[in-house]
Amino acid sequence: MHGFLVATLLVAGIAAFTDWRTGHIPNWLTLGALAIAPFAHAIVATRQGVLGSDAVIVGCFSLVGAAICGVVPILLYRAEAIGAGDIKLLLAIGALLRPVYGFEAEMYSFFAAGIFAPARLAYEGRLFAVIRNTMVVAANPFLPKDKKKSSTPKCLLGSDSHPRFSWVLW
Repeated sequence: MHGFLVATLLVAGIAAFTDWRTGHIPNWLTLGALAIAPFAHAIVATRQGVLGSDAVIVGCFSLVGAAICGVVPILLYRAEAIGAGDIKLLLAIGALLRPVYGFEAEMYSFFAAGIFAPARLAYEGRLFAVIRNTMVVAANPFLPKDKKKSSTPKCLLGSDSHPRFSWVLW
């Protein structure tokens, strides 16, 4: 397992560096790790004395880890909160670490982001504005009708200027 932890740290470290420098996570890194991980787990299991179909099952657990680690990132991607490279990276981490450790690593990364994001907003001087806007949005459903803020984008009020919402008008 130590070899897979080292491989995960290398993949995550290279991805973090390239994402920081270029804003992109290379496909060769994430998809390569995702493709190699099941075979590597099966080979390691075979070398440890696991025979035949049991070694294949060990390799399949790698794919299960990728699937489990992909659920939350795909939902975040659909909400436009993260990019596709982040999904592929978390899939690769899930494949390398398998379900339990992969999910644990993913949750730790989300906890770290939950601490980092407010710290960055505070550094940029936008923390209190974001908190105020969040409180307004959270309180809006409970306000009387005359005090509610409209949450409908202007493009839905008679203009189809934004292509993302054009399907709503038809």
